[in-house]
Amino acid sequence: MASAICNHSPIAPAAQKSFPSNKFPFRSFYLFKQQNAAPATAIRCSLRRPEYIPNHIPDPKYVRIFDTTLRDGEQSPGATMTTKEKLDIARQLARLGVDIIEAGFPASSDADFEGVRLIAREVGNVDSDHVPVICGLARCNKRDIDRAWEAVNFAKKPRIHTFIATSEIHMKFKLKMTPEQVIEKARSMVAYARSLGCEDVEFSPEDAGRSDREFLYQILGEVIRAGATTLNIPDTVGYTLPNEFGQLIADIKVNTPGIENVIISTHCQNDLGLSTANTLAGAYAGARQLEVTINGIGERAGNASLEEVVMALKCRGEQVLDGLYTGINTHHIIMASKMVEEYSGLRVQPHKAIVGANAFAHESGIHQAWLVLLLVANPSRSRNMKTRVNLWLSFTEMIVIVNRIERPKWFLINGGNCVKLLPDGSDLNLLKLQQQQQQQQQQQHTQYIPNRLGSGGSVDGMLKHKNTYEIISPEDIGLLRSNESGIVLGKLSGRHALKAKMLELGYDIDGKELDDLFTRFKDVAGSKKTITDDDLVALVSDEVFQPQVVWKLEDVTCGSLGLSTATVKLSDAEGNEHISCSVGTGPVDAAYKAVDLTVKVPVTLLEYSMNAVTEGIDAIATTRVLVRGEDSVTSTHALTGKTINRAFSGTGAAMDIVISSVRAYVGALNKLLGFKDRSQTEDPSESKVLHAYK
Repeated sequence: MASAICNHSPIAPAAQKSFPSNKFPFRSFYLFKQQNAAPATAIRCSLRRPEYIPNHIPDPKYVRIFDTTLRDGEQSPGATMTTKEKLDIARQLARLGVDIIEAGFPASSDADFEGVRLIAREVGNVDSDHVPVICGLARCNKRDIDRAWEAVNFAKKPRIHTFIATSEIHMKFKLKMTPEQVIEKARSMVAYARSLGCEDVEFSPEDAGRSDREFLYQILGEVIRAGATTLNIPDTVGYTLPNEFGQLIADIKVNTPGIENVIISTHCQNDLGLSTANTLAGAYAGARQLEVTINGIGERAGNASLEEVVMALKCRGEQVLDGLYTGINTHHIIMASKMVEEYSGLRVQPHKAIVGANAFAHESGIHQAWLVLLLVANPSRSRNMKTRVNLWLSFTEMIVIVNRIERPKWFLINGGNCVKLLPDGSDLNLLKLQQQQQQQQQQQHTQYIPNRLGSGGSVDGMLKHKNTYEIISPEDIGLLRSNESGIVLGKLSGRHALKAKMLELGYDIDGKELDDLFTRFKDVAGSKKTITDDDLVALVSDEVFQPQVVWKLEDVTCGSLGLSTATVKLSDAEGNEHISCSVGTGPVDAAYKAVDLTVKVPVTLLEYSMNAVTEGIDAIATTRVLVRGEDSVTSTHALTGKTINRAFSGTGAAMDIVISSVRAYVGALNKLLGFKDRSQTEDPSESKVLHAYK
């Protein structure tokens, strides 16, 4: 099937010269810019948010997003966050546009209670077009429900979320209750929550995926009569498959009495890697609230990822999900992801969908496709080529570029697992020959360039249209193509240039934070030839995404001739300097022991990891540590009721690996100390942490 060339295209004259018949002999090639503007997938954005009514959504296509990063997400080992950090994340979630923020489990600890109450006051009471619902979790008992209501009732839209297990195995071995007792407990506690004045009550039958269906319909009907406004159906252990979970939601809609008076919600764990798929299946079957976390963090294998669910609805909602949409401002996704990553200490794996480092990266077969053309067309001119890559050239523009290099005209074709160039005048019927004949002809007329992707399909597709291998634009999630902006920083760059660059990267920093970052930037710029975006992100994370300062690292000096020694200078909150020296099995061990001599807080180092931000011997190193105090900070697990010992993470960044390591260690200690000491001098509501660029 041939494709016509648009006569109005700016490259039409060159294309007409190359293809006089105005026909191109290859199927489905995009030959002009006009075709590049219409991907097959429709992107639907929310132009309005329906009025919030607890048990009803005026627009049946609207899906509420319930974020539980601060509650379920924090149950990840080592993901403990301070009150101030939770407040920062809650503010970012509000900018993101989530409908409900589950701020925590107030009965689990005093710290959790304070965090939920502060978020209810600061985030749930803003004077804005969008004010999120602030929710607190509670087990089905009066103490938990009282505590939750005491924490959330400061919000304009408070909600209590109560739950009880309903699967046979949980009722028998965990609750030691009969089904009748479980029904009565659920009904009475939902009614009690409503009696406190809370008009928005969510109920979850824990482990619904493994619960008896008839029993499930019965208990859900009872809590609806008691006043529940949202029914959350959790796949607590991530056991069900998408078709099963979708059918479960559909069956509940059909068989539960009074279901038309409530909102159905989903909460899917990721134990089998199906949380996003199950969540979407539930939405398609009728659920209109989806419970998710940023980066998919959570207990065990985590939860359904907010960014995956939201972008799936944005990309495919109109086309295959019956027009479902959300009120999420997706441009704030990348900042929310980065903030949660830094505060929780849980690194996002590079191949993570939407927000992973490789999510919008393509191997050289794509990125360097145009360079391959130039190398083949004129190898002698391209050995020392230093030019800027424009990844989004259309296929015909590639032909025009090659035709300008003082060589006979070339045509590019896809040869399976290679890129081949055929000189002008070659028999185009060659394309119709079998692969063996093509290879024989290729040996006479072409140079063979391997494609490291293992297939020429990716190169071929990206040359035709960028949407063939990029279904989402990075800009849609707030990730800018900053390398195309023209702002390049070096050792002579000033504060204004740094601020402009950080705005471009999504960070709105000013005042003391900018001054501190600029000092760190100048130190690095004096030692490195090139300052990359990754370097800047590492520096801003290390300088700004840090807990309240109890101890500040001033200097560290190490010696390793014979016995490793370290001298560490720390300053306390009053500015007093403290110097300690120690020895160890290596410079990092010695430095950590020196810190311990000053801080005097016994801890156990649980994890230590280091990564290079960029390539080369002058790369910035980022370090993450996880510590647990011997005098442990504890809280109550929401589902099991067991007391858990909290662990605290810290991160650091520097070109010197010892300095990076000590920064991370001091950061973890600061978080632990700040978590234990609730009499902080700084009001957590007056956060120094940056706000996402709007």
